[in-house]
Amino acid sequence: MSKPGTCPRIFCLLFLLSLSSFCPAQTPQSAATSSPQKIIIDTDIGDDIDDAFAVALALRSPEVQILGISTTFGDVETRAKLLDRLLGEAGHEDIPVTVGVHDPKIQTNFSQRAYAEGWHFAPKSHPQAVDFILDQIRKNPGEITLVTIGALGNVGAMIDKDPQTFRQLKRVVMMGGSIYRGYGDLGYTKPHGPDAEWNVKLDVLSMRKLLASGVPVFIMPLDSTQLKLDEVKRAIVFKAATPLTDQLTLLYNEWEQETPTLFDAMTIAFIDKPDLCPVTPMHIVVDDKGFTRPTAGVPNAQVCLDSDPELFFRFYIPRVIEK
Repeated sequence: MSKPGTCPRIFCLLFLLSLSSFCPAQTPQSAATSSPQKIIIDTDIGDDIDDAFAVALALRSPEVQILGISTTFGDVETRAKLLDRLLGEAGHEDIPVTVGVHDPKIQTNFSQRAYAEGWHFAPKSHPQAVDFILDQIRKNPGEITLVTIGALGNVGAMIDKDPQTFRQLKRVVMMGGSIYRGYGDLGYTKPHGPDAEWNVKLDVLSMRKLLASGVPVFIMPLDSTQLKLDEVKRAIVFKAATPLTDQLTLLYNEWEQETPTLFDAMTIAFIDKPDLCPVTPMHIVVDDKGFTRPTAGVPNAQVCLDSDPELFFRFYIPRVIEK
């Protein structure tokens, strides 16, 4: 029997081995998981106001690295100018802004046009979004999350041009669709049924291509994204008076409506903190009117069917107002 305080070699070796099982050395793989996620945001910023609030959250999220922001639907050049000013005023001029497929026949209610045209610095050139995003995927295969918060024209164009490269996305996180709850159904009453959600019904074909692309798709539908920024919460954000929140204040005033619904911001919140919008595997079919119907079959999407608005805003507001 050994005396108290002594340690035979075999016993010490076993003891040290047992400690290693509780305190494993950090491997390169585990270290990599803590690095920011590479994202590209595809947005129709300038009509509704929620796109700007989504971009603002991304700018204040250490969990992500924004490789670029692309514009989609209608007047993509003016949308790019809006982003130039928003990013410049907030101190993020280094983020590339690209323009999506332009269709002059599309007329939109570009409520924040004056803000976009009020940028007094040197004009910037904007690369083509489809080529830029595909090139970024080639440089970072399996690493990029594409965040789509607008119509899916750029997505469809990328799949048509180079489906193999598109398939090398890590995933797509999108705001779109309506499964059980439609517009105005905030979850306090029995669901009145889904609606054809705007982003999907504008380009049904591209949505179908996305679901068939082989890329993991995470959907934040109307069921979980009708997040009302009421008067009290707006006051907290706007009174922060930071370079970023000042831009949100200007854009909100040009929007000329009262209570924003931050549909799009949930996509970024989900990437930052997935438990804010837990997902369920579903097989989604898109009909000709743009309804996203859950049906039997192998899941082709992960869908967030519910969220807690209070938890969302307790996460969102401190992030965005931080000085």
